[in-house]
Amino acid sequence: MIKSMTAFAKAVHTKDLITAEAVVKSYNSRHLDFAVYLPEPCQGLEEEIKKIAARYHQRGRMEIRVAIQDEGSRENGFDVDETKALAYFKALKQITDHLGLSREPELADVLSARNIIVPAVENPDQALLAQVVSEAVDLAARDLDRMRRAEGENLYQDLMARITEIEDQMDQLKSLSGDIPVLYKKRLQERLARLTADQGEIDPVRLAQEVAILADKSDVSEEIVRISSHIHQFRKTMNADRSQGQTLNFLIQEFNREFNTIGSKAGQAALSHMVVDLKSKLEKIREQVQNIE
Repeated sequence: MIKSMTAFAKAVHTKDLITAEAVVKSYNSRHLDFAVYLPEPCQGLEEEIKKIAARYHQRGRMEIRVAIQDEGSRENGFDVDETKALAYFKALKQITDHLGLSREPELADVLSARNIIVPAVENPDQALLAQVVSEAVDLAARDLDRMRRAEGENLYQDLMARITEIEDQMDQLKSLSGDIPVLYKKRLQERLARLTADQGEIDPVRLAQEVAILADKSDVSEEIVRISSHIHQFRKTMNADRSQGQTLNFLIQEFNREFNTIGSKAGQAALSHMVVDLKSKLEKIREQVQNIE
């Protein structure tokens, strides 16, 4: 079961006139980490929100944004600081009396002071707020999980097709690799013939020994067997119960190591070109695997 790490989801939940909207975006990451953005009344809920998201997701960077609306709060309400207003009025009266002014302070003079009348602040029920926000985040996290699974299915089909291409090409490479000892023997005979042209016939026993040494050094059968094992393990991991992007990443490294070894032993252009093509196919798989949870 493959899951993508890139997805987007949004959920809205309302209860008792409080509405919470949760938006979750996820990106590629080696681990599970969070960026949580909350309005002021929800600042204490960050850890709970992280726990909710972690129920559904094991890897990826989660960007979670929450917005709230409390329909039960007073609309267009204001608070009056009566103590400050009275003190300000007395201060104005003191000034006019001191200066001998006939004009008495008026309401407009008092209202010109800052923070006499301010918008009312009404804190919502924290328990209810926490419940509504948590349920909105849970809905969004679950929806994100569904989207990641759907995208994972697309990745699954693509990767299984690509690993089959590599498997088919490995069959061709195996056939070509069987010619390497023969090729080395021919090259060795030609080289020795040039070096010993005036020394008579080449010792066939010594020639056989040298060919055997070169054949052993150029043998890629062990690498081919290991690659076959990696292909089997790749498919097994792709069909595991849980998405295992880190395991797939490790297998890609092992594939690459074996291809490099075969490339260094290749004794013919066709084999070298095939290794280059295999590494190109592997790189496309690696890019896709980076998106897997």
